[in-house]
This record gives sequence, structure tokens and C-alpha cells, in this order.
Amino acid sequence: MNPVVQNEASPTSARSTLSLRALGWQLGLIGILTLWLYRSILYHLVGQWWQDPNFSHGFFVPLFSAFVVWQERDRLRRLPLRPSWSGLPILFLALCVLVVGQMGAELFLSRISPLIALAGLIVLFLGWNFFKATLFPWAFLLLMIPIPAIMFSQITFPLQLLASRVASETLPLFGVPILREGNVINLPSMALEVAEACSGIRSLMSLVTLAIIYGYLMEKRLWIRYLLAVASVPIAVVANSARIIGTGLLVQYWDPDKAEGYFHASWGWIIFVVSLVLLYALHGLIGQIWPDKGSKL
Repeated sequence: MNPVVQNEASPTSARSTLSLRALGWQLGLIGILTLWLYRSILYHLVGQWWQDPNFSHGFFVPLFSAFVVWQERDRLRRLPLRPSWSGLPILFLALCVLVVGQMGAELFLSRISPLIALAGLIVLFLGWNFFKATLFPWAFLLLMIPIPAIMFSQITFPLQLLASRVASETLPLFGVPILREGNVINLPSMALEVAEACSGIRSLMSLVTLAIIYGYLMEKRLWIRYLLAVASVPIAVVANSARIIGTGLLVQYWDPDKAEGYFHASWGWIIFVVSLVLLYALHGLIGQIWPDKGSKL
């Protein structure tokens, strides 16, 4: 190499290295301050994942988002850094959402604030092109936030009625006389109440999360990924209805005690595994009908 060219390239490379190091220090410092600001919110969020089975899938969400970013590290490294001051209004919005959430005791707003702040930091230090490249793992983080209690009730109760209605229409086909009153199914030996825990909301939210993860890891075509995520909803509903029907059959033809205790709790895990098998079978069926020919769409 020409010595003149080499001498001219070296300062440029050195400046680039120093710039990246300075950016790394800035991001690290801002990250520490952000974690300190949201420390209480994140602590209670993790506590709810641990204590509430409806949202225990939250542990897997940030891990998978980090995995996606790590897997795309080479492509992200090649992106040009174009910091944008438009990240500041996003950060301001995150702080406003945090204040409103804290003043109004609204956990959902407080918990969504750090995600908005993360988006603002990415745009501010790395640019919009970098945020677009990481949009999927960022958006996936929304699944780790428990939905508001009002919305949770609005989803749960219709699921309870749907599951009890399907069971009440199916059990007579197996010779089981029933009388349904709302979400309570009266059998000859006992009454089965389709409670909130039996509504299927737990398996629904977990299955949607795992369906997105499964689609990303096992399928390249985007439309099939979307289809698997959407299909996880009816699969979860059908599987939960099958759980209630199976419980009714056990009560009628075996032992009413099987509707309670450990045996009843184990049904949840069995049905969730069945849901995963159905999701896998659906993916296999789609692959047989529309084989992958190397298309990215």
C-alpha cells in the first residue's frame, strides 16, 4: 500500500474507532440512568411474572428479543449510524407517560413508558434506520407487559362464556345431561364453574407468544408467520374447550374428585402441550400445501 494513502487512512480509522467508543460510553451511561429511573417498575413487573401464572411467559419475551438482536448483529453492524434529534420528543413522551401512569396509578402506562424511552434512545443515538431494523424485537417486548385489568376482564369473561357454551353443546353428544347457567355447567353429580383461571386466557397469551417465537425460528415466509400467530388464538380456544369437555366426562363417568386438585391442575399443562402440537401440525399442513420455494414473502 502507498505510505501516503496508509497515513491518510489511519487517522480516519482512528477517529471512527474513537467515535464508536464514545458512542458506547454514552449509551452505557444513558442505559444505567434509564434502568435507575425505571428500577421500581421493572422490579414489580418481574414480580408479577413470577407470581401470576397468566403472565409467566414474560420471562421469555426479553430473552427472545435479545436473541433476535444478537442474531441480526452482523446486519445491524453494517447499518450507517444516523443519530436524529427527533428521538428527544419520543423521550419526552416516555416521561409524560410515566408521570401520568404514576399519578393515575395505571400500571400499564408506567410499564409501557420504558419501551417508549428505548425507542427514543435508539432514534436519538443510532437513527431511524436502526430503529426500523430492530422494530420486530422492540415490538415483541410489548408482550411482556400485562394487559390492563379492565381489558383483561373484557377478554376473560367472553372466553368463559364461550368455553362453557361449547362444553354444554358437546357433552350431551356423549350422553351427559347438563344444564348451563352462564358460566356454570350443572352436571348430575356436581356443578362445574368455568372460572377465570379456566377461561383459557393463560394458555391464549402464552400460546400467542410462543407462536410468534416458533414462526420466527422455523419459518422464513412472513405471511405464514402472521398466519401462525393469528391461528394460535382459535387453537387455544378449542384446546381449552376440550379441557372442560374432558373434565365433564371424567366427572360423569369416572370420579367427581378429578375435577379438582392436582389432576385438574395438570390438565392445563396437558392442553397447552396439545395446543403446541396443533400449532406444529398446522405449520406442517401449510408447508405441504404451499411448499417453500425460497421466497422471502
